[in-house]
Amino acid sequence: MKHISVLRDRCIDLLSPAIEAQSNPVVVDATLGFGGHSEALLMKFPHLTVIGIDRDQSALTLASERLKHFGDRFKSAHAVFDDITEVATSFGYHQITGALFDLGVSSMQLDENDRGFSYSQDARLDMRMDTSTGITAYEIVNHYEPGALVKILRNFGEEKFATRIVENIVKARAIAPLDSTIMLATLVKESIPAATRRTGGNPAKRTFQALRIAVNDELGAISRALPQALDLLQMGGRVVVMSFQSLEDKIVKEIFVEASTSKSPRNLPMDLPEFAAKFSLVIKASEKASEQEQIENPRSSSVRLRAIEKVAA
Repeated sequence: MKHISVLRDRCIDLLSPAIEAQSNPVVVDATLGFGGHSEALLMKFPHLTVIGIDRDQSALTLASERLKHFGDRFKSAHAVFDDITEVATSFGYHQITGALFDLGVSSMQLDENDRGFSYSQDARLDMRMDTSTGITAYEIVNHYEPGALVKILRNFGEEKFATRIVENIVKARAIAPLDSTIMLATLVKESIPAATRRTGGNPAKRTFQALRIAVNDELGAISRALPQALDLLQMGGRVVVMSFQSLEDKIVKEIFVEASTSKSPRNLPMDLPEFAAKFSLVIKASEKASEQEQIENPRSSSVRLRAIEKVAA
């Protein structure tokens, strides 16, 4: 299936004013993936340099091949995006014009059956975005204490039946290790009441999301990366973020609202310059993909887009 970059044109539109204002702009594509957004940016702006970051080496290899004809205008780094400051400075950039974050699991990771992200394809329970390092979902499912497992499913999957699911996981793993995605998905389905299973899609969705977030420390990485991206911005620079589930979007919203809120005492008649917000929201709330894009690209149906601009030193 042909990969379609979610909200590609809208993201480019949001970054364009910042890029056009600089003679030597540099944008960090913090979640490079297939490189669709980076390619579109490099094609539109001949004076632009893009730094692509991805923790998934296979994605980095494919995107780098796709973008190699841009020469030195495209640079890549195998890293988690919370290393954004280190990556940018390693290429000699202490300030950037913009940053783009496409959060969550990539379409390539979902489509590769052996990665263990999908509950509809049988594979070993892995779920690591970077397969060269870190703990796997197999290790969490089979070795974590029940209380820790319940906490993961509740906090990262908002799973109402976390206790029941974990009770069944503990019973099953006492007999034999849970080592496949289908095995886990079946157990989760059987743990959830039949009436609840009739709505809301695959009943394993929340459990798989929770395990994936835990394996990759996704929410922690977002909390660490966005403040760094804001600190790196030049005047007029922008950070654009696509979130695909509520836990991600909540973190993005909180960081953006805090950065764009004046710290002046509330009882003063005017904003004191030293307390004025250094950032302004480009999108006051969040945007969804258009109905047409959701039809053409179903993976855009859950996206929430936010953008912020640096307006003061």
